Amino acid sequence: MTPAARLQAAIELLSQIEKSAKPADSVAAAYYRERRYIGAKDRRAVAEVVWRVLRRKARLDWWLEHLDHPERGAARARVLADMSLEGIAFDPELFRGQHSAYPPEAPERRVMDMLLGLKSPFHRDMPPHVRGEYPEWLTPRLEALFGDSLNEEMGAMRDEAPMDLRVNALKATREEAIRALAKEGIKAVPTPHSPLGLRLGARVPLVQVQAWRNGLIEVQDEGSQLVALLTDAKPGQSVVDYCAGAGGKTLALAGAMQNKGRLVACDVAEWRVNRAQERLRRAGVHNVTRRVIEGESDKWIKRSAGSFDRVLVDAPCTGTGTWRRNPDAKWQLGETDLLELIERQGIILASAARLTKPGGLLIYATCSLLAEENENRIAAFTAANPEYRVVPAPEVWERAIGTPCPVAGPYLRLSPLAHNTDGFFAAVMERAAG
Repeated sequence: MTPAARLQAAIELLSQIEKSAKPADSVAAAYYRERRYIGAKDRRAVAEVVWRVLRRKARLDWWLEHLDHPERGAARARVLADMSLEGIAFDPELFRGQHSAYPPEAPERRVMDMLLGLKSPFHRDMPPHVRGEYPEWLTPRLEALFGDSLNEEMGAMRDEAPMDLRVNALKATREEAIRALAKEGIKAVPTPHSPLGLRLGARVPLVQVQAWRNGLIEVQDEGSQLVALLTDAKPGQSVVDYCAGAGGKTLALAGAMQNKGRLVACDVAEWRVNRAQERLRRAGVHNVTRRVIEGESDKWIKRSAGSFDRVLVDAPCTGTGTWRRNPDAKWQLGETDLLELIERQGIILASAARLTKPGGLLIYATCSLLAEENENRIAAFTAANPEYRVVPAPEVWERAIGTPCPVAGPYLRLSPLAHNTDGFFAAVMERAAG
């Protein structure tokens, strides 16, 4: 593709993302499927522009309004403004030829020229939610959570997340995985907290990596790895991953159990449960039973009450902790969504708790920053279920991981600023023995 065609593709793709309720990566995948002529190198170039615009959306819109752009809020206006902020001067060649965007008119050129000379995409008059790139309605909640460090915390959330891998303990040690990747020219370093984590200096297409094909590694943020480790699953135990989704934590649990014992991966969506099958096969996992459940009234839950040593509830949530990876998601989130999720989380946690045997552990986790989805959920649950007590995260960490715990409080609360992970929350609760 020519630079002009790449520019137009970025505008088209961004426009489709903004009009769709689906995640940006799903929209992008469909866009490329319909345009097989776009090669891998061109896709990376287009994606770089699109995701950078999504990360800067609030600031770009502020500038477009501040400079009285005639089409503020449009994908084209955002892409051209971003181009100027990147220091790319107007070039007529970017608007010539087949599949190219139409040249900017005088009002657009005026805004582009004004943005071109800026040293920073920030302005002293930008309100905190614009500088931090988050919805304004979340401001009181985030201020209550982070206090004086709000600007720094949300600044870290603006950055692109690193590419983290989890070593499959069923097939390799971390040192063996590092050597296997090095043979393919990929440098990986250990993550600071997870004993199974690796961090890459740059993103790579893993489908082309033999170590991935052989099941030695899986993509998983270090924070997600730590949640799975805090489940403290042991070989021979009965464990259930209650909201298993595509199976990321299920794979980690199977590794901790050394393929020994009973591991059940549940979800209400059959397509998600089925999607995990290939990942399980590649990882060499054979102690997992995949089960589609019909919500809280499922008969299997009633029959299996009190029979599991470990119950992991990776609850559906706002995903506010994953904004580094999914910057589009923050702009699709409304307060009504949060309220509906809070109610749903309470129902799911109460239902899953029935599976925990006396003396067993119930682990509740989200990839959310918000207290309403985290600490408040646990407070409400333990008040209604006094047979459960919160086990302090450092206590579980010492037993399950054996390294210094990065948090001091009762819960595992991780953030990009403090731990360079996605935002995660986990609470470990023990059910009374009898």
